[in-house]
Amino acid sequence: MSVLDRILSHDHPRSRWLAAVLVVVFVVLALAPFLFPGAKSMSVASKILVFVLLVASYDLLLGYTGIVSFAHTMFFGIGAYGIAIASERLGAGWAAVALGLLGAVVVSVLLSLLIGLFSLRVKAIFFAMITLAVATAFQTLASQLSDFTGGEDGLTFRNPEWLSPSFEPFESEIFGLLLDGKAFTYWLLFVAVTLLFLLLLRIVNSPFGRVLQAIRENDFRAEAIGYRTVVYRTLSNVLAALFATLAGALLALSLRYAGPATTLSFEIMLDILLIVVIGGMGTMYGAVVGAVLFVLAQAYLQDLLAVGATAVLGVPLLQDLIAPDRWLLWLGVLFVLSVYHFPTGVVGRLRAWALALKVKP
Repeated sequence: MSVLDRILSHDHPRSRWLAAVLVVVFVVLALAPFLFPGAKSMSVASKILVFVLLVASYDLLLGYTGIVSFAHTMFFGIGAYGIAIASERLGAGWAAVALGLLGAVVVSVLLSLLIGLFSLRVKAIFFAMITLAVATAFQTLASQLSDFTGGEDGLTFRNPEWLSPSFEPFESEIFGLLLDGKAFTYWLLFVAVTLLFLLLLRIVNSPFGRVLQAIRENDFRAEAIGYRTVVYRTLSNVLAALFATLAGALLALSLRYAGPATTLSFEIMLDILLIVVIGGMGTMYGAVVGAVLFVLAQAYLQDLLAVGATAVLGVPLLQDLIAPDRWLLWLGVLFVLSVYHFPTGVVGRLRAWALALKVKP
């Protein structure tokens, strides 16, 4: 048994192209501060990392257990607000971060446990509606408790000294980069997301994960052979909420801000669903591929359209279609095309191609 087998929990990409993509993504994200030191590119790389963890945690629910929940952003927001409230009230420091994270985890676990115990006995569509109602109520509550959460404006806070942008322990540059608190914050995100992603990979490939997949395929059969499906569904809901909370905490540390628009909005929930479908449901690697494709398109498609609009300037219909403010339209077109050509997601299609080549005489 190789070290790589243990790290990946025997869940290999099963496609050379997919393996190559994952290696490239890992190396580029690890070296992002050196390769792309600009503020926007670093922000995009940080968002990719956060969404990899957030989408992977949701795939544990949707792809591996077959649970449709619209409350995932609520737990995401709890993690962000936990760090922000503790740091704003107690001041910058690791003690505030630890206390805020602990409080956020406790709240998320209790809420997800209550939702699981009281709602997972109902049919799928009713559970989805219940989670949507809970998430909407929580977003409204966070917006109205302005003395506690900052209301619609959110909370801005200071990170611990090592993660502060003004922290510069070295006077000279290292490989062309002046290491500061922003770089250390990014690498904290990178290490945390990598370890948590590998932990999720271990969970879905454990006996517990196999039971979740059995419940997804046929919950009546899983119940008939002796598994208490409600217990497993509830544990899956709690684990997904826990990882989403950690993703929210990492986002707050990256932005030094928490607000309803950045963590609790329904648009983020839609983004998560899109990324899961694009990457491939029931494949943790789909979270990586989907998050990279979606976040890059979201960040740079408008700039790409601006270049294209300049190239077709003067062409009546074309210059209107390729205008930069049409980027949402083209993002929707790209999503429709990806679903049409990759119904099982990018990862599913790459694995299918690899299998077809393997069995081809």
